[in-house]
Amino acid sequence: MKLTSRSEYALLALVYLARENSDSFITVETIATAQSIPPKFLEQIMLALKRGRYLRSCKGKRGGYRLAKAPEKISLAEIIRYLDGALAPTESVSEHFYESTPIEREQKLVDVFRKIRDHVSRTLETTTLADVS
Repeated sequence: MKLTSRSEYALLALVYLARENSDSFITVETIATAQSIPPKFLEQIMLALKRGRYLRSCKGKRGGYRLAKAPEKISLAEIIRYLDGALAPTESVSEHFYESTPIEREQKLVDVFRKIRDHVSRTLETTTLADVS
């Protein structure tokens, strides 16, 4: 697993919103400034997170974004999977995005990568936005 800039920025924005933990909406500009994220890129990310039902938005003078559910209900794993796909180091050991790869020819290598997948997955599945905000 390798996080893309998209996932890293999404996590930074979501952590910021989780910290705010309010019913008010926060502008992209506010989040971008606070987390040093390019605003145009953040807007694209926020729209994707809204489509994924992780965010709610409101237009207008008091518009912006807020979390669609409580921070303790959003795991890091689900955000990363939503934006980047598999958490596994290779698709042949992925539980959600399996694809055959050449490494499957060596079972002991597959076993090592499954252990890595399990550790990463377990850590990210059990860590929520509330835990890191």
